[in-house]
Amino acid sequence: MDKNIQKLRRKERTRKKIKGTKDRPRLSVFKSNRFSYAQLINDETGETIVGVSEKHISQKVNLKKKELAKKVGILLAKKAQDMKIKKVVFDRGSYTYQGRVKEIAEGAREGGLKF
Repeated sequence: MDKNIQKLRRKERTRKKIKGTKDRPRLSVFKSNRFSYAQLINDETGETIVGVSEKHISQKVNLKKKELAKKVGILLAKKAQDMKIKKVVFDRGSYTYQGRVKEIAEGAREGGLKF
């Protein structure tokens, strides 16, 4: 079976159980080979509330990808706190909960988000 099809099936299986609302948006994680991305999504209206990536971090010299991912989580939590969002639903997508995905989640928790 094609790798992309398997990835889509894993993503759909995860998303089937998770829905973001206005009060409790979905924290979606995406990672490419170069950057990590995280965004808060309201699934009722289909809009992205807040989105951040490693590109938004100014101090990234000599940091590993996992350390940058944690900073992405902290930055997302800070922006969410400014919008008075305290609770979210975590969506790991098609990725396992380890490495950069786990660091984004821990950074978001450290920043004050509950999930």
